[in-house]
Amino acid sequence: MNPEPIELFVRVVDLTGVLMNAILGGVIARAKRFDPVGFLTLAIMSGLGGGMIRDVLLQVGPPLALTDPAYLLVAIAGTVVAFMVPVSRRLWDPSFPYLDALALGCWSAAGASKALAAGLGWLPAVMMGTITAIGGGMLRDIVLRKTPAVFGGNTLYATSAILASLVLVLLQPLAGGAVATLAASVVGMLMTLLARRLDWRLPEPYAWSPKRALAMLPRPRWRLRGKPASGRGRHGPADRPA
Repeated sequence: MNPEPIELFVRVVDLTGVLMNAILGGVIARAKRFDPVGFLTLAIMSGLGGGMIRDVLLQVGPPLALTDPAYLLVAIAGTVVAFMVPVSRRLWDPSFPYLDALALGCWSAAGASKALAAGLGWLPAVMMGTITAIGGGMLRDIVLRKTPAVFGGNTLYATSAILASLVLVLLQPLAGGAVATLAASVVGMLMTLLARRLDWRLPEPYAWSPKRALAMLPRPRWRLRGKPASGRGRHGPADRPA
């Protein structure tokens, strides 16, 4: 498969992710009883926030969401859908995890690829891929005065983005951009879906303290030889002096 179909595939999945996450922002705005401005704000943050943060950090010109009109139009379309049509949970709940996982994998691959193309190293590329995938949701949660969901209490999400970005960074020099993009997108999607299905979560922090840590250490149990176990002699009360 040559690069053109791959780029088209990434663009289609990228825009699909923008649409789905814009609708998600609109669904949250409906639950909060926001007006159309609130709908539009949450939709744009959810669908475009991560990519815009990435492009600003990379300093490679205006963010793609501002130079390519398709991105803003798709985000606005998601806003209109969420505002005009009450999204049924029966339809939304089963379908959104798959679309969200696909978007996460593609956004991770696209972000890491852009960072490498800008001349950054592998570690900044992984960070850019992760920011692209989770940045929009973090912005939305912060505006709603919530702790961002990626900080804990949920199945693996940011971890899936990190893994997908690592796959792209490792494979791109070996197999080329097309294969690396496809592999990273698939890995990110499958990891997210498996985490949802099997309830994979990162461990919670251990409430460490010196006293608690020492209490968990095994304690030796021994007796000094020749010392009676009680106040009696070794052979019982009969050995006591009269």
